[in-house]
Amino acid sequence: YFHGCYSIGDDTLWGVNRRRKGTTNSLAALRSIRAARPDGAPIYVIMDDLSAHKGAKIRRWAWKNNVELCFTPTNASWANPIEAHFGPLRQFTLANSNHPNHTVQTRELHRYLRWRNANARHPDLLAAQRRERARIRSQKGLRWGGRPLAAA
Repeated sequence: YFHGCYSIGDDTLWGVNRRRKGTTNSLAALRSIRAARPDGAPIYVIMDDLSAHKGAKIRRWAWKNNVELCFTPTNASWANPIEAHFGPLRQFTLANSNHPNHTVQTRELHRYLRWRNANARHPDLLAAQRRERARIRSQKGLRWGGRPLAAA
């Protein structure tokens, strides 16, 4: 699982690959975010509503470290700014690839992240982000199975 982190202010993307989702790995990602802003200024972290993100251990750590956790509603990936960056990441590192193992795949992900952060305004990257935003927005109001939500 890729634990991705995106700084809106710095337009920087980073992350780590882990074998499992879970509280420990989510907390490690949060610690990397806090380490990126060692000045102690408040940090607002937008996260999906995965149960591993909501545990007492994570909430306690966030409170002690001046980190505000902002959870998106279920099936609302369109509300999370990092989602537009995952499309290009998949396109440039995973699409049509045949990585022999996870070590090579992780190396390629990190190589892409270095390139992406050095070339954040590259036209191909911006076009891929626009396409991903459009794809995500098109899912707004849809639920699993692709059927529109009933009108309230």
